[in-house]
Amino acid sequence: MAAHRRPRRRPASGGAARTAATLTLAGAATATGLGGGTGHAAPQPTPAQVRAKVDKLYQQAEVATEKYNGAKEKAEAAERRLEELRDEVARKEDRLNAAREVLGSAAAAQYRGGGLAPALQLALSADPDGYLDGAAFVERAGSRQAATVSRVRKELRDIEQLRGAARVEVASLTSRRAELKRHRETVTGKLGAARRLLSGLTAEERARVGHGADERASRRSSAGPRTGLAAAAQAPDSRSAAAVAYAHQKLGSPYVWGATGPNAFDCSGLTQAAYRAAGVSLPRTTYAQIDAGRRVSRSQLLPGDLVFFYSGISHVGLYVGDGMMIHAPNPAAPVRLAPVDQMPFAGATRVV
Repeated sequence: MAAHRRPRRRPASGGAARTAATLTLAGAATATGLGGGTGHAAPQPTPAQVRAKVDKLYQQAEVATEKYNGAKEKAEAAERRLEELRDEVARKEDRLNAAREVLGSAAAAQYRGGGLAPALQLALSADPDGYLDGAAFVERAGSRQAATVSRVRKELRDIEQLRGAARVEVASLTSRRAELKRHRETVTGKLGAARRLLSGLTAEERARVGHGADERASRRSSAGPRTGLAAAAQAPDSRSAAAVAYAHQKLGSPYVWGATGPNAFDCSGLTQAAYRAAGVSLPRTTYAQIDAGRRVSRSQLLPGDLVFFYSGISHVGLYVGDGMMIHAPNPAAPVRLAPVDQMPFAGATRVV
């Protein structure tokens, strides 16, 4: 009788073998990782690196803020012009309607008077002298009607031109509002990224890199009223002195981008508010303010001068003497005293 042998097991082959090997290796790798192997996560930035990144983000946000301020100023001007055009159209339409009423009354009177020829009316008139006087009056009235018709035509042309100008302003305003939205999104994006970076630091580290909220009190105490009075006394004129005094009063006020006071400011908003308090109207943006007076060199600086920074003229402060300025730095730092050499100096202007 033939012996029955158990068939040998066939080795795993093909896809099944590869799958088994993959699972085995993956398990080994996992086990190795759990057993204390080191990962490759990106190293945490140091406080100094965070500060460098945050400062860069704040500078980029300030560039966008000044562009936003400029676009907002232009949008507001377009809105004012549009409103003025609409008012002028309304006034001209009132005059047009009045002239049309005059013409309508004249036309109705002529219709009621009938269509007799002037010679026949003279022949039938019981008072020829009176008729001739009346005919002269009608002729004069006809001349006045012609003038009224001419005036109506001019009003119609003017109204159409004004409506065309209004359509241009509407298009400009729409463009400015879209520009505002783009700059607003840029600013909020940069500031959000800066906040996220700072949130990764401890309070002590934030204070060490110079972005701690507790700096407000120390900045207030370092520049009291006497310091402000002394700086104002060194100003070249009463307007500069008033601007310096105002800036000292605002030390510790929060930075809010797009703000012009009285309780919060961005950099150009602070300088504009300071000179507004002195009775001087400054433009809204840094790149316009630098042309609002006479340029002076760094060695000629006097209290009240506007000092500008970075190649794009994206930051401004108010010089107060002794190499110091008052400025609104960024959302993490309130209005404060700071050395002029803290940032890349770009120029200075004496408001005149």
